[in-house]
Amino acid sequence: MEITLGNVIGWLVAGILAGSLAGTLVKRSREGFGKLGNLVIGLLGGLIGGSLFQIFNISLGLENIAVSLQDLVAAFVGSLIFLTIVWAIRKRSQKQL
Repeated sequence: MEITLGNVIGWLVAGILAGSLAGTLVKRSREGFGKLGNLVIGLLGGLIGGSLFQIFNISLGLENIAVSLQDLVAAFVGSLIFLTIVWAIRKRSQKQL
């Protein structure tokens, strides 16, 4: 398994788009978590999803485009994983208060 700079850049670009989609889905509003929030969520989601797809060798057969649909799906999945982790941490910290 080799992660290249091109992989990371693709994940980040796809992450920007996927973060907006994930923010919209989770918040059920067009703005999601706001421009900066969606950007951060998408960037982290792109790295998480891209890494997981690479580690588990998940291929959707869509690699022929510079920023492929597979990159978008991986970034979206990673964004949702990141938001789930944030939600769990917040829920746990609220129980402790």
